[in-house]
Amino acid sequence: MFFSIVWKSLKHRKVVALLTLFSIAISVMIVLSIEHIRQETKKSFTSTLSGTDLIVGARAGRINLLLYSVFRIGNATNNIDWETYQVISQQKGVSWTVPISLGDSHKGYRVLGTSENYFLHYRYGQKKLIEFNQGEAFSGVYDAVIGAEIAKKLNYRVGDRITLSHGIAKVSFTEHDDKPFTITGILAPTGTPVDQTIHISLAGMEAIHIDWKNGVPLYAGNQALRISAEDALKHDLTPRTITAFLLGLDNRMLTFRLQRAINSYKEEPIMAIIPGVALSELWQTMNLAERVLSLVASLVVIASLLGMTTMILSSLQQRQREIVILRTIGASPWFIFCLIEMEVLILTVGGILAGMGLLILGLYTTQPFITEFYGLHMSINPFDTSVLRYCGSIIGIALMMALIPAFIAYKKSLGRHLTMQ
Repeated sequence: MFFSIVWKSLKHRKVVALLTLFSIAISVMIVLSIEHIRQETKKSFTSTLSGTDLIVGARAGRINLLLYSVFRIGNATNNIDWETYQVISQQKGVSWTVPISLGDSHKGYRVLGTSENYFLHYRYGQKKLIEFNQGEAFSGVYDAVIGAEIAKKLNYRVGDRITLSHGIAKVSFTEHDDKPFTITGILAPTGTPVDQTIHISLAGMEAIHIDWKNGVPLYAGNQALRISAEDALKHDLTPRTITAFLLGLDNRMLTFRLQRAINSYKEEPIMAIIPGVALSELWQTMNLAERVLSLVASLVVIASLLGMTTMILSSLQQRQREIVILRTIGASPWFIFCLIEMEVLILTVGGILAGMGLLILGLYTTQPFITEFYGLHMSINPFDTSVLRYCGSIIGIALMMALIPAFIAYKKSLGRHLTMQ
């Protein structure tokens, strides 16, 4: 009987109740989406690289080195001499190295020049190795291996030929069209920036820039000096510089010792960072922004709950007749109190469920765009312990706010001279 009365009471004010429920649903969707994006971003970043002890690059900010070498975000302030890379890679205790050379793109996707070690030692997630969906690693100078996302978006297959562009803009006015590359392999999806990267050899990176100097084509008078793809193979394609390199050690106890040695290297201003430490610094930098977003989302939820409380308070005068009838048929003042609380509970839980539904729908529809433009692979399942904690807090705050109209209704129902109005 109690729940039947609650339901009929809400049904009697269905327009206002639905608007209140929708307001709560929107606010819940906002707060849960912020929390879900925060968690998924952390998960995506932390799973991008594993098993690497040090990242070495030009001396600059640690976070900047992490972003451009691992996440393909931004650019290096300077390059590293090839001789420096060879000296460090031959140090005692160094197990493997993976050179990285950046600077070009293809239709907005970054191009990474590297060696065969990339496919042998680069790991992501729980130390998973990169696998091939089709084809194999590059072996020739003009071979390319593309990520799964590129193959899917651009509909590329093994054997297709592509042209690289100078720079990282989506629209480039300088194409390396005289030296096309052939796709020899397509990587399996990893959920990391690898999916959006075109991998070529260091020799291939040198070949397309052999008739370039300081980032611009070479000219003889007004005529550009072009070296054909075939003629480029006759030159020494050993790289002069690289952007950065990843490094693995035989014994992790040597990490800090080698890091100090690299940071104090006298021949060239370079630095080494520990990926996990740099990632922690990145989250500390973003911590303030996260708190502000969480605060704004919480205020939105509180505002919607205050609106619900105000709606119930304003309706108490109109519900005087309802209270009189309930008291006449034997309902106690506590019954009236619980009635108000139950209405709030139903509206809040309904709003939470609707908000979760809107969030799942939003994630499902926007996931391809988030992956394409930001490189983040968002799970469409937002349910975890933090979500339950947020939902529990929202219900608790709603019931506390409902104490005000519930107590007022309780006091009204105590009156001995209740009259119909």
